[in-house]
Amino acid sequence: MIYLDHNATTPVLPEVFEAMRPFFCDEWGNPSSAYRFGSKLKSSIGAAREQVAGLIGALPEEIIFTSCATESNNAAIQAALKADPAKRHIITSAVEHSSVLNHCQALEKEGCRVTCLPVNREGLLNIGDLENALTDETAVVSLIWANNETGVLFPIQEIAELCHERGVLFHCDAVQAAGKVEINLRQAPVDYVSLSGHKFYAPKGVGVLYVRRNSPFVPFLHGGHQENGLRGGTENVPLIVGLGKAAELASSRLRNFDGKMRPLRDKLETSVLNKITNAEVNGHSALRLANTTNITFRGVESEALLVLLDQAGICASKGSACLGNSDGPSHVIKAMKPEGVTARESLRFSLGINSREDEVCACVDALVRSVASLRG
Repeated sequence: MIYLDHNATTPVLPEVFEAMRPFFCDEWGNPSSAYRFGSKLKSSIGAAREQVAGLIGALPEEIIFTSCATESNNAAIQAALKADPAKRHIITSAVEHSSVLNHCQALEKEGCRVTCLPVNREGLLNIGDLENALTDETAVVSLIWANNETGVLFPIQEIAELCHERGVLFHCDAVQAAGKVEINLRQAPVDYVSLSGHKFYAPKGVGVLYVRRNSPFVPFLHGGHQENGLRGGTENVPLIVGLGKAAELASSRLRNFDGKMRPLRDKLETSVLNKITNAEVNGHSALRLANTTNITFRGVESEALLVLLDQAGICASKGSACLGNSDGPSHVIKAMKPEGVTARESLRFSLGINSREDEVCACVDALVRSVASLRG
């Protein structure tokens, strides 16, 4: 198998698995227990909190562990709305993850007003559009750091500063950015940031919500006193420990990530464009994650191409894994290029830290054969 879908999920690293193992087998107590067998696990959770904070330039007390980024995204938007019930306006973009867009659609039915900002053909946001959309009724701006389908990067520092100046809360979905680009929340005045463990080699089922100190927040899940009373539910200690270890490893790799990923990604793109006619890369050439490429193959249905690639042992995707069972076109590509059928003819390839040049070459060869077969 050649796995080129790391934006969908990543394998758990051996070091991460080994860090988790004792908490499945030996240290399985409840951290909320009064006796030491359980309560001593609080220190392990605290250590993981420090590791995650180190990855994104935060304070440990600003880290809340959640079940996933979907929960984190929903919790942040709900907290912002509850901070001032008189404000019912949400600003987001047309290329957000479904956990933001679908939540905003649900909130519209409850009386909120949602502004979806457009993007240009390269997937970039116009800051002027955001500035014009802000009003005294705006409760929160929710924008993605790095797009999950194209890898396009939004200017988060500039967005955060604009929102801060206007007194509007800002939430950022940084799921794809974590471990791939530098995140320093000491410098960027973002109020809420969402992360997902399984996007940077931790297990599925654990996420993070960063809440800036003094930013308003009320629990999304009410229950016990866990997470300093901010998120009820017994802590999933093994997964939290694994997330912490993965964050520590991601921090150590960050300096070399771009240098390793970009040459492989560029080789994939260049080879495809040179060997396959009527192929086009979707997204800005420079303002993009180093591991991600989204390519349109004109005249080829993405579903059919995925089937042939799968038969060749290659894992890729037509967009977000969360929408993998959908027959519809990619909403991200459609927002970028609304004309024609481009959104139905595009595939995403996302490389990981263990991807190799020979895998890229094998993928290109399979694409050449598959596209030729489907074009007849």
